[in-house]
Amino acid sequence: MRISTRGKNAIKFMLDLATYNNGEPVKLKDIAKRQNISEKYLEQIVAVLQKAALVKSFKGSRGGYVLKSSPKEYTVGCILKTVEGDLSPTDCVGENGVVCENRGYCVSYRLWQKLDTAINDVLEGITLADMLEWQSELLTDQYVI
Repeated sequence: MRISTRGKNAIKFMLDLATYNNGEPVKLKDIAKRQNISEKYLEQIVAVLQKAALVKSFKGSRGGYVLKSSPKEYTVGCILKTVEGDLSPTDCVGENGVVCENRGYCVSYRLWQKLDTAINDVLEGITLADMLEWQSELLTDQYVI
């Protein structure tokens, strides 16, 4: 399994929305500038996130985007699965796993199943709120007098 640039940028986008959540919609151009991501590319990612009801858009001069829920409600896994699809390491495991005729006696199947479980446990166990906390810790650690 390899997370694409699209997946990484979706996480950056959602984390930026959580970071700059002051009650006002956050402008896409501001996020694009802060995250050094093309605005056109972000538009494509946002369309997927909006269709999945993870973000809400507001039109007009004061328009932009906001999270539909609290940062603690969004897991990294949910965000990545929304933009990436299935994150399973092979076709024979995961939510959309293909039933393999060798499953009953395939030693590798057990390995792929354990790997899939481990990946999902990590991705579903980390929220945007956790990442906000990590971000805060990083900023605090960089502060020098």
